[in-house]
Amino acid sequence: MSEHQAVPPQEQHSMPAHEHKMDPAPDWHPRHPGVGKLEGRRAIITGGDSGIGRAVAVLFAREGAKVGIIYLDEDRDAEETHRAVENEGSVAYCVKADIGRRDEAFAAVGDLAEKLGGVDILVNNAAQQYEETDLREISEEQLRRTFDSNVMGYFFVTQAALEHLPDGAAIVNTASVNAFKGNDHLVDYTATRGAITAFSRSMAMQLVDRGIRVNCVAPGPVWTPLIPGSFDAGHVERFGTHVPMGRPGQPWEVATSYLFLASDDGNYFSGQTLHPNGGVIVGS
Repeated sequence: MSEHQAVPPQEQHSMPAHEHKMDPAPDWHPRHPGVGKLEGRRAIITGGDSGIGRAVAVLFAREGAKVGIIYLDEDRDAEETHRAVENEGSVAYCVKADIGRRDEAFAAVGDLAEKLGGVDILVNNAAQQYEETDLREISEEQLRRTFDSNVMGYFFVTQAALEHLPDGAAIVNTASVNAFKGNDHLVDYTATRGAITAFSRSMAMQLVDRGIRVNCVAPGPVWTPLIPGSFDAGHVERFGTHVPMGRPGQPWEVATSYLFLASDDGNYFSGQTLHPNGGVIVGS
């Protein structure tokens, strides 16, 4: 999809949704040659099968990292990300797990840490969201599913990863512009993103003595499988047009923020949030 091409109406009746069903396909391809910013490092990325997670995985691979991906059930998308990482001359491992379950999160992280030979970078990125305009209509099942994926999963994966992360490692968590401006159609999702922002700041303080930097990326509207999986076709057609730039972002445009925070370029950043959001001005 070009920078100013409209998104055609579409929807998927599943969450998580699938990148291979999207039209046009999200643009995750890195724009610049790698210069070894992550040479020799090992990264675990949750939700790395598609969307922002795929863009981050491929960009990290281009910069020299080995990549481990945790995903829920999107086998075809995970296989494509695996191929894309290997096409960059790197190594990829994919593990299927529901990170909202503590035992599965710990098992997945342990498996990948063993295969990678350690972990230097953790990217917590997996998420789910469901549109609902009336708080009273949010079911307990939906609320728990959203928090299990978007909050409990981040806690469990981070707990597991801390057994493997060396001093000086980096953790990058995905939040959302909605945590800073609110969203009346995504109240439960927005609450989880606010929780992750606070979690990131608190963990940055807790881990500073180990030199482990913890930061956040808070994307605005980005063309990923989350969108056709969350909204009806009419909403999807209008998606991203409300921001100052007048268009949704592409995953590659967001992945560079993760690279900055994970690499030595971001050495003086911890407890901070980057805002690739199409020009929306929010408090940090």
